[in-house]
Amino acid sequence: MGWDDAGVTTTDLADRYGAPAPWRRKALLVASVALAAAFLGWLGWTVWAQSTPEVESAMIGYDLVGEHEATATVHIDLADDDVEATCLLRAYAKDHSVVGELSFTPTGSGRTEQTVRTERRATSVELIGCTAPGQNRPR
Repeated sequence: MGWDDAGVTTTDLADRYGAPAPWRRKALLVASVALAAAFLGWLGWTVWAQSTPEVESAMIGYDLVGEHEATATVHIDLADDDVEATCLLRAYAKDHSVVGELSFTPTGSGRTEQTVRTERRATSVELIGCTAPGQNRPR
């Protein structure tokens, strides 16, 4: 304890409560840097994994052939020839109800035409997407 120029008693907190350990600041800094590096590593891995799927697909077009049939032309990109992908096409009627579905396994990359059998006349065909083992979200 001491006195300042105005005659007021001052207290040095370090004298009263003790000084913080000198290694605490360094330990906190090292822990913060390690946590940030781990987060950035996870973020980088997630971005890479989501941007390089095993299979991607795109609808090129469809044709409503008859009362119980529609064909769809789909372009499929497989990362490797040995990827076992599954693709799903869905046909809809005028009232937006599902009238047909087709799940198929592509034989390779490129353009493919698939026929969807329908229970009544379809007005549109939608490519839900393709999935592969470890890739749960259709693309």
